[in-house]
Amino acid sequence: MNHGPVTALELGATLYLPATRADLVEVLLGNRRVAGLRSAVICLEDAVRESDLPLAMSRLAAFLRTLGNREGGPAEPLLFVRPRDAAMLGHILCMPGVERLTGFVVPKAHAESMPAYLALPLHDRHRLMPTLETRESLDPQEIRRLRDQLLAVQDRILALRIGGNDLLRAMGLRRTPGRTAYDGPLGGVIAMLVTSFVPWGFAMSAPVLEQFGDTDLLRAEIARDIEHGLFTKTAIHPDQVAVIHAALAPCERQVAEARLILADNAPAVFACDGVMCEPATHAAWAERLLGRAALFGVADAHSLRLIAGTDQ
Repeated sequence: MNHGPVTALELGATLYLPATRADLVEVLLGNRRVAGLRSAVICLEDAVRESDLPLAMSRLAAFLRTLGNREGGPAEPLLFVRPRDAAMLGHILCMPGVERLTGFVVPKAHAESMPAYLALPLHDRHRLMPTLETRESLDPQEIRRLRDQLLAVQDRILALRIGGNDLLRAMGLRRTPGRTAYDGPLGGVIAMLVTSFVPWGFAMSAPVLEQFGDTDLLRAEIARDIEHGLFTKTAIHPDQVAVIHAALAPCERQVAEARLILADNAPAVFACDGVMCEPATHAAWAERLLGRAALFGVADAHSLRLIAGTDQ
């Protein structure tokens, strides 16, 4: 398990699992671990029925005891828990082994709900990922209020997660099959959230694609995620993990361009394959892209054809 500083880019595809599962240890830490899984969330909120909460809490406690009594390995995923509310998180923080978690996902985060979470006695290494999924996240004024709160504790915030399905629910809508999140009203919301948080130094996570059987659509949506500066994405099915990671890998041409931009002797402005490059403007993009290459590799021609949907 990673004990050093964690960056949002390391999350990759974040797989959500309900806390009611009896096989949490095997799936997250054991022989049945999803290949390449970088991060996971054990969920006690929307994925668990109210009547099943005692079972979910019992199984989470057992998982944390196991986690606390074992030596972590470098290939183990970053682990988070998503509580139902701040009171539940306060109870979880008393469980043995909780100090081994990377942090917590804050559900339904807005300016009125966040103070209760921020007041809890978190471990020094615990990072928070507030989820933007209520009607307040559709209101630019409310978003500014939340941003001001989070700026005061920015080192504690690993990323803000965009809850696409819940935002659509707030509008009485649901995704249209065969279309990305950017092809309907959610596209404008994502753009507003990105411009409200990313320029202030916050990382953001792209919403889940609930149509987990449509791999081509998932690839197309990740391409749009990347255009919006979203380099980590929620996954609800293990098969989505490898697809997300492959799509996050930049191509060789982009890597070469990024290296030229970051070179010590790079001109102030230069051309690369008919494209203007300006290190003062493009350095942040280049650094992130090389970070993606280091974590997810460099896409080959076959992978690029798959992402573009042109593979024969």
